[in-house]
Amino acid sequence: QVQLVESGGGLVQAGGSLRLSCAASGRTFSSYAMGWFRQAPRKEREYVAAITWNGGVTYYADSVKGRFTIARDNAKDTVYLQMNSLKPEDTAVYYCAAASHPFLVERDEYEYWGRGTQVTVSS
Repeated sequence: QVQLVESGGGLVQAGGSLRLSCAASGRTFSSYAMGWFRQAPRKEREYVAAITWNGGVTYYADSVKGRFTIARDNAKDTVYLQMNSLKPEDTAVYYCAAASHPFLVERDEYEYWGRGTQVTVSS
């Protein structure tokens, strides 16, 4: 079992930056692929970014490519999402997720989820 707790959300103006953190506890964090998802009101959950167990490979949705960066610190059992050049359409609840597989996985293969953190970008 893995417990995930997100933090770092908040209100920011368009063009600003935020860094989300996801602290993991429980099983061996370093063996898990990690991902970030987001869900805006009345929209489906979007697979935003992902990272392999050692950070060697990453994935980004086209909507955030070049603006967001995912990273992990296995010594701290934490994964981050640095979000730059934020836009109003980035407004959503952001969720951290873990998959008991070291490499990138499909969105449906994530097994553990945090409760989410709200990000609001004002225009």
